[in-house]
Amino acid sequence: MALEMNGTYELPVPRERVWAALNDPEMLKRCIPGCEELEKLSDTEFRAVAVAKVGPVKARFKGNVTLSDLSPPEGYRISGQGDGGIAGFAKGGAVVRLEPTEAGGTSLYYEAEAQIGGKLAQIGQRLVAGTAKKLADEFFANFAKAAGEEGSVAAA
Repeated sequence: MALEMNGTYELPVPRERVWAALNDPEMLKRCIPGCEELEKLSDTEFRAVAVAKVGPVKARFKGNVTLSDLSPPEGYRISGQGDGGIAGFAKGGAVVRLEPTEAGGTSLYYEAEAQIGGKLAQIGQRLVAGTAKKLADEFFANFAKAAGEEGSVAAA
């Protein structure tokens, strides 16, 4: 089953600070819903463990994340894949673009695609798509809040 999502988020901090936060494993771990582990293997590779619940199926995904097409501080492509055991698998990626705003903040744009298989794909596209969108929104809401807090601490 293939899914596509996109969104825009306004962050009250400068683009350079948003870029740094998007590359900080501790910041990302705090913001990713269900993230148990996020280990930086290199400047462009991470290993992750996250728990996700989609309808009646709860799974612990272990996977790898790779950053490519890096253009600091304008954006990058993030891609990854995870194995949830009997629940199935997920793989996908997103293009993230950062643009400065006139007010000194940052507009974050993303376009993501994902593929899932196994039990997760049998649940139904509407439920899976709704959960995926909810998780993406939760991540970016967490990220916007954390980046704003970091920005206000750094500005103090």
